[in-house]
Amino acid sequence: MAVTTLNLRVDNVPYIVTAEPFVFNEEERFRITYNGSPAYVFAWDEELYRFAAIGDEAATFPDNLEQAIARELKVPEDKRAGEDKR
Repeated sequence: MAVTTLNLRVDNVPYIVTAEPFVFNEEERFRITYNGSPAYVFAWDEELYRFAAIGDEAATFPDNLEQAIARELKVPEDKRAGEDKR
């Protein structure tokens, strides 16, 4: 699983984001860092139908950046059937 680097501009702020995929409990997740930040974990959120930051640290993750990163992460194979519902 390869680390992906994203160059994003959100609310006129440049971000260099790294996304490192890993598997936990047979579920794909990502370790996300931006601009040298500590790592955050992103997991699939069924209600949002996208990846989202989880854990206590998630409250400090910028909302608009979270959404921009989620747009760049691939939808897991087993969740793709849900795309037809939206």
